[in-house]
Amino acid sequence: MKEAKKNDIEIIKLNKVYLDDKKNSVKALKDISFNVKKGSMLALLGPNGAGKSSLINILAGIVNKSSGKVLINGCDFELEQRAAKQSIGVVPQELVIDPYFTPKETLEFQAGYYGIKKSDRITFQLLKKLKLEDKANAYVRHLSGGMKRRLMIAKAMVHSPQVLILDEPTAGVDVSLRELLWQNIKDLNKKGTTILITTHYLEEAEALCKDVAIINKGEIVVNENIKKLVKKIDKKVLKIYFDKLSYLPNGLKKIGFKKKKMMKFLLIISPLITLLILLLMK
Repeated sequence: MKEAKKNDIEIIKLNKVYLDDKKNSVKALKDISFNVKKGSMLALLGPNGAGKSSLINILAGIVNKSSGKVLINGCDFELEQRAAKQSIGVVPQELVIDPYFTPKETLEFQAGYYGIKKSDRITFQLLKKLKLEDKANAYVRHLSGGMKRRLMIAKAMVHSPQVLILDEPTAGVDVSLRELLWQNIKDLNKKGTTILITTHYLEEAEALCKDVAIINKGEIVVNENIKKLVKKIDKKVLKIYFDKLSYLPNGLKKIGFKKKKMMKFLLIISPLITLLILLLMK
């Protein structure tokens, strides 16, 4: 039964166990618990293999959880799966679009899969919102990489979900495209969409979100305001790798670098010194 709640995503003691080739149990998620507030953006950070994909796939209804509870827009995913799925849109990292359709056809077909009547579809509103109206009738194969990314977001929004999940939306894109996608995501959030974004980059999380959850080895190790988290980081590690340099120059020694094995030079520094070095390198 749907409940009136201030959170659009609630995850309570969520576990996922897989069996490997030898039938041994592998715990991908271990008692995961966190919330995403209504109308907010939360960044989910973690290295490869941390459990991000397992979590996203459970929220999308692609993978079954082993135990725990998931609520989307107040709907218990186990008891009201249809209503929960109608409340969520997922943008995968991969580009899953037919190159021989136009953006307009792509969105029309996607809306049809959700059983939305033609009179109730918001195809042109989405194309306008994502700045694709000029390419509405162009073949997808002729779109730029950035346009294809925006079309993927539009696909996930055809049923007007309250919650949008973006799985590493800027992975492998250049700086100018990344900033454009960031602005598109911010615009959607300003209009009331709750967003969960997975990323490897703290910079991206800082640019988009107020809150962050960090997952590692299937466990949530940090879940707090991102500004408070950054303030706690008083040291950073700068690593420089060289292919042919066999010794450490005196200039680097003077600012604290130490030589490590495998041609790696390591410096542990404060954020202030990091900024100073970056300024000197310009």
